Amino acid sequence: MPATEKQNQTYITEFILLGFGDFPDLQVPLFLLFLVIYMVTMTGNILVLMLVVANQHLHTPMYFFLSNLSCLEMCYSSTILPKLLAGFLTGDRSISYSSCIMQFFVFAFLVGVECYLLAVMSYDRYLAVCKPLRYVTLMNRELCVALAAGGWVSGLMVSFVITLLMSQMVYCDHREIDHFFCDFAPVIKCSCSDTFLTETVTSLMSATCVMLPFLFIVASYILIISSILRIPSETGRQKAFSTCSSHLIMVTIFYTTLILVYMLPKTYNLTAFNKLFSVFYTVVTPMVNPLIYTLRNKEVRGALRKE
Repeated sequence: MPATEKQNQTYITEFILLGFGDFPDLQVPLFLLFLVIYMVTMTGNILVLMLVVANQHLHTPMYFFLSNLSCLEMCYSSTILPKLLAGFLTGDRSISYSSCIMQFFVFAFLVGVECYLLAVMSYDRYLAVCKPLRYVTLMNRELCVALAAGGWVSGLMVSFVITLLMSQMVYCDHREIDHFFCDFAPVIKCSCSDTFLTETVTSLMSATCVMLPFLFIVASYILIISSILRIPSETGRQKAFSTCSSHLIMVTIFYTTLILVYMLPKTYNLTAFNKLFSVFYTVVTPMVNPLIYTLRNKEVRGALRKE
């Protein structure tokens, strides 16, 4: 390959996000739908943050981690939805190379943090249910801050390594990304470099970032459920389960769609399903999490009534 041609192929200035362009007649309804979702997401998470800050009864480890999750999900939605909404409104689906890489970096960073935070929240629930007498001592302020900070730092490191490898690759004339945001697999398809090392490292990092927290959550809930089943009274079992039911619903929605997206074969026929499932864990989950906690949690409902 001539040096000039190679140079031209290396410095691609923009990609095209195909998004939901297959449905030209639905662009306006989709714009309105995602706009409502974005507004509900931001409003719900801001409300949760305000309630946690303003109400002394919510100054507990569970709500400290929940406020971290709300901050994360506002950033999460703001990374993807504004660009998607602009594409619906203007029809311009182009995204610059640097913006695409940055969008992926922030997206991967926040996904990693969410995986770790959900695992930390499961540990908090494990201590609350299985070791209630020692809960206050074990889950002290210093440990809460350390666990939350560890999640943010771990997500940042994983995202930085993957994005660095991705940015070193050569991208050819194929600039169309068959997705509504710059996810790893669709972007890598545009590369004419050898992707083996990048994909291998990404798989290993993803296993550390996604699967290890997931296995930790599963182990925590096995212990939690075993402990709940040993409680003699039905009222006691219901009360114990209610302390972790909201978190369990969040984990189920997030990980089910996440695993479906990345475990389904990357074939043309399944592209539409991948996009649909991606919508659930990138767009719908940040919207429903505040609703789950406000509708199912007595303490949050009580704080809302006081406000």
